[in-house]
Amino acid sequence: ARLFALEGMVVHRAECRPVVTDSYMKLKKLQIKESIKPQRLSQQLERAVTTIFKPVANHDFNMEYEKKKKTEGKMVRAERQLVLDMLFSAFEKHQYYNIKALVDITKQPVTYLKEIMREIGTYNSKGVHKSTWELKPEYRHYQSDEEEMQTT
Repeated sequence: ARLFALEGMVVHRAECRPVVTDSYMKLKKLQIKESIKPQRLSQQLERAVTTIFKPVANHDFNMEYEKKKKTEGKMVRAERQLVLDMLFSAFEKHQYYNIKALVDITKQPVTYLKEIMREIGTYNSKGVHKSTWELKPEYRHYQSDEEEMQTT
């Protein structure tokens, strides 16, 4: 079988039709037979496969999660000022945090944390810092990059 490659720029549209010969018809027959074949075949096994999958009552990761939940207990809302102090000290280290990181730092429920963050921070929904929170300008103790460049 020969393979041809064409390279160039299309200037005029053309329709090509193959020369209908015996070899062409054999090729088309083969193509049709191949397309009719089912993509997947089912096989009947003589004996059951017992080595791969065995049912498990409770998976390891579920048990780890349950242990973690028992040791840490349910998240309880801390005093608002205490949470604010934790958040401000965190934002002194980094400018941007995603909500999961803030939950890990403060150990507070997500809804309570978002409620506080809406008051003291802004949520970045697009851009480089997508899906992260940062403090509102009036709560920042650090200079932004633009302010630093203006002062120097």
